[in-house]
Amino acid sequence: QLQASGGGLVQPGGSLTLSCTASEFNLDLYSIGWFRQAPGKEREGVSCVSRNGVYYADSVKGRFTTSKGNAERTVWLQMDKLNADDTAVYYCAAELRPTCRVNPASLYDYWGQGTLVTVSS
Repeated sequence: QLQASGGGLVQPGGSLTLSCTASEFNLDLYSIGWFRQAPGKEREGVSCVSRNGVYYADSVKGRFTTSKGNAERTVWLQMDKLNADDTAVYYCAAELRPTCRVNPASLYDYWGQGTLVTVSS
């Protein structure tokens, strides 16, 4: 139902775009959140998008851009100026809510498999 893709290896300072295919979700009704989990760390809410706007965590604000295509039922996470702290498995998740938030993550009912992003030289 939800599939995150686009991860890979990128050098510090580089860019990467993740995609979340939400083929069975009406993006006018559902919020889509991006989360990440690095080894040994807790899951972190990165960004989310809904019909009422976009939210970014302070750790990615100004570097990451979330957008969505309702017709495509896809959400993109454009990640720029990547650094080692961005290395993690990234997940997308869906919540039936017109205004999104990323905390707590337990609000999200549907989760996709993650995609690994590694920032390293």
